[in-house]
Amino acid sequence: MLVALQGLLALGFAVVLVVRALTVEGTALLVRDIVGEAGYFVVVGAGLTAVGLGLVAGRRWARTPAIVTQLLLLPVVYTLLGPSRQLLLGIVAGLYVAGTFLLLISEASKAWSMDLDGTHR
Repeated sequence: MLVALQGLLALGFAVVLVVRALTVEGTALLVRDIVGEAGYFVVVGAGLTAVGLGLVAGRRWARTPAIVTQLLLLPVVYTLLGPSRQLLLGIVAGLYVAGTFLLLISEASKAWSMDLDGTHR
């Protein structure tokens, strides 16, 4: 469910980008550029939501993309903490990403994904 929430947040961010692009006048960026970025977040958000729902449904294929996504989010956390100087948001995001990552690589998760417990036979 934690991974699906990340996907939903990406979808929500895409909506915010489009609304902001269409309502704020005098933006330095062109509307098509902002809508293009929003499209990227729609694709990523939809994929991540599907992976999260796959994990909830017990699909073993979803574990690897979820782990890779957590690793790809680490530079985002670094950027929030370092160059952006958004410490509170960086700490919250870092704890969320690290906690999700640790749950995905836990021994119980590994046993489930390799069907060592025999529940998927």
